Amino acid sequence: MTGALVLIGTLVLASLAGLALRARNGRVRQAATRSSLPEDVRRELAPGAVTLVQLSTTFCTPCRQARVLLSDLAAHTEGLHHTELDLTERPDLARALSVRRTPTTLAIDGHGTELLRIGGVPRREALLDALRPHLVTA
Repeated sequence: MTGALVLIGTLVLASLAGLALRARNGRVRQAATRSSLPEDVRRELAPGAVTLVQLSTTFCTPCRQARVLLSDLAAHTEGLHHTELDLTERPDLARALSVRRTPTTLAIDGHGTELLRIGGVPRREALLDALRPHLVTA
C-alpha cells in the first residue's frame, strides 16, 4: 500500500512540474536591465530595427522550430530582423547573457537595449503583441 501511495505522489508531482514548465515555455517577459551587451551580440544588430537574437545550440531540436518561426516573422514584419548565435562552443556568452536554456530569444532595439526575452519556442501572436509598441510603422 505504501508503494502505491509513493507512486501516486510521484506521478502527481511530476505532472505538476510538467504543467509548470509547459506554461513557462515560450512566454514573453520584459527584459531585465542590462548595462551592456557583449560585442558578439552588438555586431548582429540591425540599425533602426528590432533584432530578434536567437541563442541556440547545435543539438537543440526546439531551436529549429524557433528559427523557422522567427525567420518567417522577420520576413513578414517591417522593422524586424532575425539572427541566430550558436552557444555550443560559447559558454562565456551564455553566462554573460544569463541564458539558462535554448532556445532563448532576445528582442533588442537598434541602440542595444534588450526589450524582451523569451525562453523556449515563442508563441507567434504573443510575441507580435509584445513587439508592436517597439516596431516603427511607416
